[in-house]
Order: sequence, then C-alpha cells, then structure tokens
Amino acid sequence: MKYYFVAQIQIHDDEEYKKYLKDANEVFRKSGGEYLAVDANPTVLEGEWKYGRIVIIQFPDKTAFKRWYESPEYKAILQYRLKAAKCDTVLVKGST
Repeated sequence: MKYYFVAQIQIHDDEEYKKYLKDANEVFRKSGGEYLAVDANPTVLEGEWKYGRIVIIQFPDKTAFKRWYESPEYKAILQYRLKAAKCDTVLVKGST
C-alpha cells in the first residue's frame, strides 16, 4: 500500500531552506520516494491557506517511508528545513 508524505510549508529563510533542498532529492529517492506535487502557489478552494508551498511525496509502502524519514541522512538535513520554515506534515495511507 502506498503512503504519502504531505508537507505544508511557509519558508521564512530562503538561504537556510536551500541547504535542505541541496540533498533532499537524493536522500528520499534512495528510499523509493517520488515527488507527486510541489506547488509554491496552490489554489485555495475552501478555508484558509497559511502556507506558501505544498509538497506531496509518494512512497511504495510505510517501510520505505520510515527508511527515509528515520535515516541518518535525512535527520542530518531536516534541521535546515525546520530552522528555515514553519512546516506542518502528515503521513497519509493510500486507499489501495
């Protein structure tokens, strides 16, 4: 079953966030992650949107997600994202 990492992000330090992006792709691809969406200006249909960007990453299963999220390589770069932006993230289980 596929799992989706969804991040709502409001960047307040572009230079620090670039440090995160420098290695982020390589780290999550090692675990089978695939970008489904990265949008810096999503269209709000209902409610309020207090973020600048949304990112959706698909993983083939929960094990692959955990291999990425709990890896030493990801932990090493996560500090840059958390320092550079307000982030609300969720893990969503696919329906099939």
